[in-house]
Amino acid sequence: MISRRRFVAVASGLLVVRPRPGFAQEGTFLRPEDAPRQLFPDMTAATERSVASTPPLQARIRDLMGGLPTLWEAAYRIFEVKRGDSVAGFAVVVEEIGKHRPITFAVAVNPDGTVRDVAVLAYREAYGGDIKERRFLRQYAGKNGAAPLMPYRDIQNIAGATLSVEATGRAVKKAIAVLKATGSVS
Repeated sequence: MISRRRFVAVASGLLVVRPRPGFAQEGTFLRPEDAPRQLFPDMTAATERSVASTPPLQARIRDLMGGLPTLWEAAYRIFEVKRGDSVAGFAVVVEEIGKHRPITFAVAVNPDGTVRDVAVLAYREAYGGDIKERRFLRQYAGKNGAAPLMPYRDIQNIAGATLSVEATGRAVKKAIAVLKATGSVS
């Protein structure tokens, strides 16, 4: 039988090692101009262009997404990435609301409109930051704009981060829609 004094010491030790809520969740992890290199490690060049988010472009994006995004950026940063003389793909910077605040993503899209990779550039919520982990983001590779990209359907959810997982799916759909609406991919 454990004495009362020893039990209190053990219980106190357990309280000391408990992780703090929100620890290491928020932060800026990658600059937009560095995203193409991370998403396309074998690239030889990247050219950036900015596309204004006009009402006609927004209408086209909405139609292609099959719904509304949670945010409309003033403009979209699109990086055309080359490997040698050929286009390897595109990296698009988009934002979507997590639970309360915007999450900034860079979505790498192949020339055929499928997802190559996703990176979280900035996360501003106290919880749910696990969406920035490679083990979560790699499941978007190969998906296209027609995929549901929803937790419990074609995307594994993260406990306690459902709204951030949904935001990731919307961001991926938005990036593909931006590229289709601007004629960058078919």
